[in-house]
Amino acid sequence: MILSEKHQMMRKLFGQFAETEFTAELLERLEETGEFDWDIHNKMAKYGFMGTKIPVAYGGQGGDSLAYCLMVEEFARVSMVLSIYANTSNSLGAGPLLFCGTEEQKQKYVTPIAKGEKILVFALTEPGAGSDAGGTLTTAAPDGDYFVLNGRKTFISGAPFADYAVVYAKTDPSQRGSRGISMFIVDMKLPGVSCGKPENKMGIKGYPTSDVILENVRVHKSDLLGPLHKGFAAAMKTLDGGRLGVAAQGVGIAQGCLDESVRYAKERKQFGRRIADFQGISFMLAEMATELEAARELLYSAAILKDKDDPEASMRCSMAKYFATEMCNRAAYKAVQIHGGYGYIKEYKVERFYRDARITTLYEGTTQVQQMVISGGLLK
Repeated sequence: MILSEKHQMMRKLFGQFAETEFTAELLERLEETGEFDWDIHNKMAKYGFMGTKIPVAYGGQGGDSLAYCLMVEEFARVSMVLSIYANTSNSLGAGPLLFCGTEEQKQKYVTPIAKGEKILVFALTEPGAGSDAGGTLTTAAPDGDYFVLNGRKTFISGAPFADYAVVYAKTDPSQRGSRGISMFIVDMKLPGVSCGKPENKMGIKGYPTSDVILENVRVHKSDLLGPLHKGFAAAMKTLDGGRLGVAAQGVGIAQGCLDESVRYAKERKQFGRRIADFQGISFMLAEMATELEAARELLYSAAILKDKDDPEASMRCSMAKYFATEMCNRAAYKAVQIHGGYGYIKEYKVERFYRDARITTLYEGTTQVQQMVISGGLLK
């Protein structure tokens, strides 16, 4: 796809920021501590990245889905974990509120999120309800002007430092599966809200993930988000945008892997020749580059269809996530292989890309869930 001049300028801005601000020292610190870095968060907020896709009326930049994908891609090309910093607010964070929040809720919650002043996370997954979100066991019972929430959410990215969470809970136990689920905006400082110990993850270190425990948490009815009992449909619509973001992460990781591999193949010599001159290496680079371009085209076209509310947009978003994330894992594998033993050493960027790539086929819907969505669209 030939980008417009405006989108080319955006790509350049995002890329320059990542290359300048995502320093080796910062990335090493994130790996060592696993802690959220508020300094780089605030820098991103200053440039408006937390609101790239959020309407201007709510403090954002008013960009389209393609601009959002370009940002996440360019950031992930340098650092997967730091791409999440700007991704969350533009997808699963503000998404549910923009889809079905009241004007008062948007002004109260979305505006500070877009400015980076507050952080809101998406709390859908439970210990026994991952891909099967319809198996939600968290409950919300009405009590006067409040709902009383009880339950446990798991693998909630950003929970340990979040200000708010969009929590999905069963409000009508008589309905089975995904029916009877509602959304609530929960202040993480409310009595009864607590977080588990941050998970010790394989990758994406520097963006803590933990359980969220809800024990008799009283949430005012004004923080019911969207229609009562109709929250699951909003969750699925939100995940369409989130899947675009993960696909963009996959494209960015693959580009980083290809860049590092081309550079190394030109520099490394064996048997008196550059390893780039060996057909086995050059063919791996060709495969990486071709699959990367195919994924990029699929991603960008899905982003455009989503903004047009095309009937096939949901299926295309799943296709983009499915192909781009599987592709980026293949690219990371080849990148380590090209680097040989050095690819297994933490001082080389491809080692981190390899670990970070693995999450992309798991979160915001596994590869198999994407295949279910795609096949469902074809066979309906």
